[in-house]
Amino acid sequence: MDQQVKKRQRSCIGCGATLEKGRLLRVVRDGEGRVAFDGSGRVPGRGAYLCSGACLTQARKSRKLERALRCKVTEEDYDRIQRDIEQAESAGKNEE
Repeated sequence: MDQQVKKRQRSCIGCGATLEKGRLLRVVRDGEGRVAFDGSGRVPGRGAYLCSGACLTQARKSRKLERALRCKVTEEDYDRIQRDIEQAESAGKNEE
């Protein structure tokens, strides 16, 4: 009898949508407290998941990213993460 493996589900902190882990974008706070976009989804540390750059903007306004990562996220961090997500999204569109 074949057993189906369930895909891991995660929720977007911006809009609340629940999707498979691989379909969401991950932002991580590493052991030294640095916040960055995690394109691989495998960097060790506390992570938060987003659907898109638009959800990052929404999470930025309501400070949901700071609560999810349990740390202060600076404006420079938000700007860098936004650029990295835009690059990842445009690279994904080019592959399709």
